[in-house]
Amino acid sequence: ETNTLPFHPFENQQGDILRMEKEHQVLTEQLKEAEEKFEQLQSRSLEEIGALEELLKKSIEETEVSQNELDWFHQDSEAQTKKWQQEKKENRENLKALRGTAKKHSDTNERHLKTIDDKEKQYNACLNTFLETSNKFANEKGKLEELIKKSQDNSQECVKRAVKAEVSVLQNWKETEIWKLRGTIAKAEGNLRMLKALSSSASAAPVLKPQIGSWEIFISNVKKQLEKVEAEYEEKIELVKNGARNCLSKVEIVDVPSP
Repeated sequence: ETNTLPFHPFENQQGDILRMEKEHQVLTEQLKEAEEKFEQLQSRSLEEIGALEELLKKSIEETEVSQNELDWFHQDSEAQTKKWQQEKKENRENLKALRGTAKKHSDTNERHLKTIDDKEKQYNACLNTFLETSNKFANEKGKLEELIKKSQDNSQECVKRAVKAEVSVLQNWKETEIWKLRGTIAKAEGNLRMLKALSSSASAAPVLKPQIGSWEIFISNVKKQLEKVEAEYEEKIELVKNGARNCLSKVEIVDVPSP
Protein backbone atom coordinates (compact mmCIF):
# COMPACT_ATOMS: atom_id res chain seq x y z
CA GLU A 1 0.00 0.00 0.00
CA THR A 2 3.04 2.24 -0.10
CA ASN A 3 2.35 5.39 -2.07
CA THR A 4 -1.14 4.30 -2.90
CA LEU A 5 -2.97 6.43 -0.36
CA PRO A 6 -3.03 10.24 0.00
CA PHE A 7 -0.23 11.56 2.27
CA HIS A 8 -1.99 13.60 4.89
CA PRO A 9 -1.89 16.47 5.63
CA PHE A 10 -0.07 17.39 2.40
CA GLU A 11 -2.39 15.56 0.01
CA ASN A 12 -6.11 15.45 -0.12
CA GLN A 13 -5.90 12.86 -2.80
CA GLN A 14 -3.15 10.78 -4.33
CA GLY A 15 -0.81 12.67 -6.70
CA ASP A 16 -1.32 16.19 -5.20
CA ILE A 17 2.38 16.53 -4.30
CA LEU A 18 3.53 15.50 -7.80
CA ARG A 19 0.99 17.85 -9.31
CA MET A 20 2.16 20.67 -7.03
CA GLU A 21 5.80 19.97 -7.98
CA LYS A 22 4.92 20.10 -11.66
CA GLU A 23 2.99 23.31 -11.10
CA HIS A 24 5.94 24.73 -9.12
CA GLN A 25 8.34 23.79 -11.95
CA VAL A 26 6.03 25.34 -14.50
CA LEU A 27 5.70 28.49 -12.36
CA THR A 28 9.49 28.59 -11.90
CA GLU A 29 10.02 28.44 -15.67
CA GLN A 30 7.34 31.08 -16.18
CA LEU A 31 9.01 33.25 -13.52
CA LYS A 32 12.37 32.83 -15.23
CA GLU A 33 10.83 33.78 -18.60
CA ALA A 34 9.09 36.71 -16.95
CA GLU A 35 12.38 37.84 -15.36
CA GLU A 36 14.14 37.61 -18.75
CA LYS A 37 11.31 39.53 -20.41
CA PHE A 38 11.41 42.04 -17.54
CA GLU A 39 15.15 42.54 -17.99
CA GLN A 40 14.72 42.96 -21.76
CA LEU A 41 11.80 45.30 -21.20
CA GLN A 42 13.78 47.20 -18.56
CA SER A 43 16.75 47.55 -20.97
CA ARG A 44 14.50 48.78 -23.75
CA SER A 45 12.75 51.06 -21.29
CA LEU A 46 16.10 52.52 -20.17
CA GLU A 47 17.08 53.13 -23.78
CA GLU A 48 13.69 54.67 -24.52
CA ILE A 49 13.93 56.75 -21.34
CA GLY A 50 17.40 57.97 -22.42
CA ALA A 51 16.10 58.85 -25.87
CA LEU A 52 13.05 60.52 -24.34
CA GLU A 53 15.30 62.47 -21.93
CA GLU A 54 17.42 63.65 -24.89
CA LEU A 55 14.25 64.54 -26.78
CA LEU A 56 12.93 66.29 -23.69
CA LYS A 57 16.20 68.22 -23.29
CA LYS A 58 16.08 69.22 -26.95
CA SER A 59 12.43 70.18 -26.60
CA ILE A 60 13.27 72.29 -23.52
CA GLU A 61 16.06 74.06 -25.42
CA GLU A 62 13.76 74.62 -28.38
CA THR A 63 11.09 75.84 -25.98
CA GLU A 64 13.58 78.30 -24.43
CA VAL A 65 14.54 79.54 -27.90
CA SER A 66 10.88 79.78 -28.84
CA GLN A 67 10.20 81.63 -25.58
CA ASN A 68 13.02 84.08 -26.34
CA GLU A 69 11.66 84.58 -29.83
CA LEU A 70 8.19 85.00 -28.38
CA ASP A 71 9.52 87.58 -25.87
CA TRP A 72 11.30 89.39 -28.70
CA PHE A 73 8.13 89.26 -30.77
CA HIS A 74 6.15 90.65 -27.83
CA GLN A 75 8.68 93.46 -27.38
CA ASP A 76 8.67 94.22 -31.10
CA SER A 77 4.88 94.05 -31.10
CA GLU A 78 4.72 96.45 -28.15
CA ALA A 79 7.17 98.82 -29.90
CA GLN A 80 5.16 98.62 -33.12
CA THR A 81 1.96 99.18 -31.17
CA LYS A 82 3.43 102.25 -29.47
CA LYS A 83 4.70 103.50 -32.83
CA TRP A 84 1.29 102.96 -34.42
CA GLN A 85 -0.42 104.67 -31.52
CA GLN A 86 1.97 107.62 -31.85
CA GLU A 87 1.40 107.75 -35.61
CA LYS A 88 -2.33 107.50 -35.01
CA LYS A 89 -2.13 110.39 -32.55
CA GLU A 90 -0.04 112.44 -34.99
CA ASN A 91 -2.44 111.61 -37.81
CA ARG A 92 -5.37 112.72 -35.67
CA GLU A 93 -3.60 115.97 -34.85
CA ASN A 94 -2.70 116.47 -38.52
CA LEU A 95 -6.28 115.70 -39.52
CA LYS A 96 -7.53 118.19 -36.96
CA ALA A 97 -5.09 120.81 -38.26
CA LEU A 98 -6.08 120.05 -41.85
CA ARG A 99 -9.75 120.37 -40.97
CA GLY A 100 -9.02 123.72 -39.36
CA THR A 101 -7.03 124.79 -42.43
CA ALA A 102 -9.80 123.57 -44.72
CA LYS A 103 -12.37 125.54 -42.76
CA LYS A 104 -10.11 128.57 -42.85
CA HIS A 105 -9.69 128.21 -46.62
CA SER A 106 -13.43 127.71 -47.02
CA ASP A 107 -14.15 130.90 -45.07
CA THR A 108 -11.50 132.73 -47.07
CA ASN A 109 -12.99 131.40 -50.30
CA GLU A 110 -16.44 132.64 -49.29
CA ARG A 111 -14.99 136.07 -48.48
CA HIS A 112 -13.21 136.12 -51.83
CA LEU A 113 -16.39 135.12 -53.65
CA LYS A 114 -18.27 137.92 -51.93
CA THR A 115 -15.43 140.31 -52.75
CA ILE A 116 -15.51 139.13 -56.39
CA ASP A 117 -19.25 139.77 -56.55
CA ASP A 118 -18.76 143.25 -55.11
CA LYS A 119 -15.88 143.94 -57.47
CA GLU A 120 -17.91 142.65 -60.40
CA LYS A 121 -20.73 145.02 -59.50
CA GLN A 122 -18.23 147.86 -59.24
CA TYR A 123 -16.69 146.79 -62.54
CA ASN A 124 -20.06 146.79 -64.27
CA ALA A 125 -20.81 150.22 -62.85
CA CYS A 126 -17.41 151.51 -63.95
CA LEU A 127 -17.84 149.87 -67.33
CA ASN A 128 -21.17 151.62 -67.85
CA THR A 129 -19.59 154.89 -66.82
CA PHE A 130 -16.68 154.22 -69.15
CA LEU A 131 -18.99 153.46 -72.06
CA GLU A 132 -20.91 156.65 -71.36
CA THR A 133 -17.79 158.77 -71.25
CA SER A 134 -15.76 156.93 -73.96
CA ASN A 135 -17.36 158.95 -76.75
CA LYS A 136 -16.48 162.14 -74.91
CA PHE A 137 -12.79 161.27 -74.77
CA ALA A 138 -12.54 159.70 -78.22
CA ASN A 139 -11.43 162.95 -79.78
CA GLU A 140 -8.87 163.54 -77.07
CA LYS A 141 -7.36 160.08 -77.60
CA GLY A 142 -5.43 161.17 -80.68
CA LYS A 143 -4.01 164.14 -78.85
CA LEU A 144 -3.03 161.97 -75.91
CA GLU A 145 -1.36 159.45 -78.22
CA GLU A 146 0.69 162.21 -79.77
CA LEU A 147 1.63 163.48 -76.33
CA ILE A 148 2.50 159.95 -75.23
CA LYS A 149 4.69 159.40 -78.25
CA LYS A 150 6.41 162.70 -77.63
CA SER A 151 6.83 161.83 -73.95
CA GLN A 152 8.27 158.42 -74.86
CA ASP A 153 10.78 160.05 -77.15
CA ASN A 154 11.70 162.50 -74.41
CA SER A 155 11.87 159.64 -71.90
CA GLN A 156 14.22 157.65 -74.11
CA GLU A 157 16.38 160.68 -74.56
CA CYS A 158 16.40 161.25 -70.81
CA VAL A 159 17.30 157.62 -70.24
CA LYS A 160 20.21 157.94 -72.65
CA ARG A 161 21.40 161.08 -70.93
CA ALA A 162 20.96 159.46 -67.50
CA VAL A 163 22.95 156.39 -68.59
CA LYS A 164 25.63 158.62 -70.00
CA ALA A 165 25.72 160.64 -66.78
CA GLU A 166 25.89 157.52 -64.58
CA VAL A 167 28.66 156.09 -66.74
CA SER A 168 30.52 159.40 -66.48
CA VAL A 169 30.13 159.46 -62.69
CA LEU A 170 31.28 155.84 -62.34
CA GLN A 171 34.20 156.52 -64.67
CA ASN A 172 35.24 159.55 -62.60
CA TRP A 173 34.96 157.57 -59.37
CA LYS A 174 37.01 154.77 -60.91
CA GLU A 175 39.72 157.10 -62.14
CA THR A 176 39.84 158.89 -58.77
CA GLU A 177 40.19 155.67 -56.78
CA ILE A 178 42.73 154.28 -59.26
CA TRP A 179 44.72 157.52 -59.07
CA LYS A 180 44.74 157.32 -55.25
CA LEU A 181 45.79 153.66 -55.22
CA ARG A 182 48.47 154.18 -57.86
CA GLY A 183 49.81 157.11 -55.86
CA THR A 184 49.93 154.90 -52.78
CA ILE A 185 51.73 152.21 -54.79
CA ALA A 186 54.23 154.74 -56.15
CA LYS A 187 55.00 156.07 -52.66
CA ALA A 188 55.34 152.56 -51.29
CA GLU A 189 57.64 151.52 -54.14
CA GLY A 190 59.79 154.62 -53.45
CA ASN A 191 60.02 153.65 -49.78
CA LEU A 192 60.85 150.07 -50.80
CA ARG A 193 63.63 151.22 -53.14
CA MET A 194 65.07 153.40 -50.38
CA LEU A 195 64.99 150.54 -47.88
CA LYS A 196 66.62 148.17 -50.35
CA ALA A 197 69.34 150.76 -50.99
CA LEU A 198 69.91 151.18 -47.25
CA SER A 199 69.94 147.40 -46.72
CA SER A 200 73.01 147.07 -48.96
CA SER A 201 75.18 147.53 -45.86
CA ALA A 202 75.71 144.36 -43.87
CA SER A 203 74.94 146.03 -40.53
CA ALA A 204 71.55 147.42 -41.62
CA ALA A 205 70.36 144.39 -43.63
CA PRO A 206 69.06 142.29 -40.66
CA VAL A 207 67.14 145.28 -39.29
CA LEU A 208 65.63 146.39 -42.60
CA LYS A 209 64.77 142.93 -44.02
CA PRO A 210 61.44 142.59 -42.06
CA GLN A 211 60.47 146.13 -43.09
CA ILE A 212 61.25 145.37 -46.75
CA GLY A 213 59.01 142.25 -46.55
CA SER A 214 56.20 144.28 -44.95
CA TRP A 215 56.36 146.92 -47.71
CA GLU A 216 56.39 144.24 -50.41
CA ILE A 217 53.26 142.64 -48.91
CA PHE A 218 51.65 146.08 -48.61
CA ILE A 219 52.37 146.85 -52.29
CA SER A 220 50.95 143.45 -53.34
CA ASN A 221 47.75 144.02 -51.33
CA VAL A 222 47.27 147.53 -52.76
CA LYS A 223 47.75 146.19 -56.32
CA LYS A 224 45.13 143.53 -55.64
CA GLN A 225 42.82 146.25 -54.31
CA LEU A 226 43.51 148.29 -57.46
CA GLU A 227 42.59 145.36 -59.72
CA LYS A 228 39.45 144.70 -57.68
CA VAL A 229 38.30 148.33 -57.78
CA GLU A 230 38.94 148.62 -61.52
CA ALA A 231 37.09 145.35 -62.27
CA GLU A 232 34.08 146.21 -60.10
CA TYR A 233 33.73 149.71 -61.60
CA GLU A 234 33.97 148.25 -65.11
CA GLU A 235 31.26 145.75 -64.17
CA LYS A 236 29.01 148.53 -62.86
CA ILE A 237 29.60 150.56 -66.02
CA GLU A 238 28.64 147.60 -68.22
CA LEU A 239 25.50 146.99 -66.14
CA VAL A 240 24.45 150.63 -66.51
CA LYS A 241 25.07 150.51 -70.26
CA ASN A 242 22.89 147.38 -70.48
CA GLY A 243 19.97 149.11 -68.76
CA ALA A 244 20.49 148.12 -65.13
CA ARG A 245 19.34 150.54 -62.41
CA ASN A 246 20.47 151.35 -58.87
CA CYS A 247 24.11 150.76 -59.80
CA LEU A 248 25.26 154.28 -58.95
CA SER A 249 27.22 153.49 -55.80
CA LYS A 250 30.89 153.62 -54.95
CA VAL A 251 32.90 150.41 -54.75
CA GLU A 252 33.87 149.61 -51.19
CA ILE A 253 37.56 150.31 -50.65
CA VAL A 254 39.37 148.27 -48.03
CA ASP A 255 41.85 150.45 -46.18
CA VAL A 256 45.16 148.60 -46.29
CA PRO A 257 47.30 149.92 -43.39
CA SER A 258 50.81 150.86 -44.45
CA PRO A 259 53.80 149.43 -42.54
